[in-house]
Amino acid sequence: MLNVFVLQNGRLNQVNIDRREDLDPISPVWVDLTDPTEEERDWVKSTYGITLPDEDEVKDIEASARYYEAENGDLHLRTDFLLDDDDGPANVVTVAFILARNMLFSVHTDDLPIFRLVRMRARSRPGSIEDHKDVLLDLYATDAEYSADALEGIYQNLEEVSRSVLQKDFTDKDAAESLSAMAQEEDLNGRIRRNMMDTRRAVSYLMRGRLLNADQFEEARQILRDIESLDGHTAFLFDKINFLMDATVGFININQNKIIKIFSVASVAFLPPTLIASIYGMNFRILPELNWELGYPFALMLMVGSAVAPFWYFRRRGWLK
Repeated sequence: MLNVFVLQNGRLNQVNIDRREDLDPISPVWVDLTDPTEEERDWVKSTYGITLPDEDEVKDIEASARYYEAENGDLHLRTDFLLDDDDGPANVVTVAFILARNMLFSVHTDDLPIFRLVRMRARSRPGSIEDHKDVLLDLYATDAEYSADALEGIYQNLEEVSRSVLQKDFTDKDAAESLSAMAQEEDLNGRIRRNMMDTRRAVSYLMRGRLLNADQFEEARQILRDIESLDGHTAFLFDKINFLMDATVGFININQNKIIKIFSVASVAFLPPTLIASIYGMNFRILPELNWELGYPFALMLMVGSAVAPFWYFRRRGWLK
């Protein structure tokens, strides 16, 4: 999909492109290619003289390939953005940016919510964007806001897990569900932290290269401050996840100890009946109770009593609670 945006009165307006000739009369500020076809790639190359990276080049994570300036002066950046997945944890999508001829070109495989949000804001807030670099910085700023919202979602989910872990009756099934939920939140928290680190590197690269004017430089500094605050929040969430995991494992151990205690008490309680049964099972000719009519009931009652007495004693001492 080829999305072309022109700047009119400080607003981003999208221009419908049905054929290559539609690109000739306009001067776009942002050309966004979402999973573009070969034909759309040829349109951009023939019109603007830009060579777009293919999918393998976009995913290249070597340090030398993420931020560099080409021989013709075009600036190339690779930045990761979060993509929500309803069927699982959020994924990270790498976006290739090219700054050339006062235009921003972006290439990615998925339609990202951050890009949709930037387009919507730019249409509703006149004067917020003046050139293609403002578009790029707005994308980075929105990425930080989106990550902050995702962290808030993690905190809310952890609050639900915390209530489950600290409930009065915490079963092994509850523990398994809690551990699964914590593992998912920990994975998402790690992805957000990695994503923020990548955004920080990209913004720092723009600042070091002296590619921004005074207002843009100050906006970039604000983005870095926002990212720094998010780093502290992710560290707090990691600590909370570790605490909940330790508490869950502790409750699992307690439940297992209760089971072991029951088996231990039962084995001790049945030792006297076993002893009595062993005595009356001995092959001796002279046993006083053998010729007694009530000898067999007496032995049974003695075994039951010797089993009940330890249980009563253990319960009285509180060892079975």
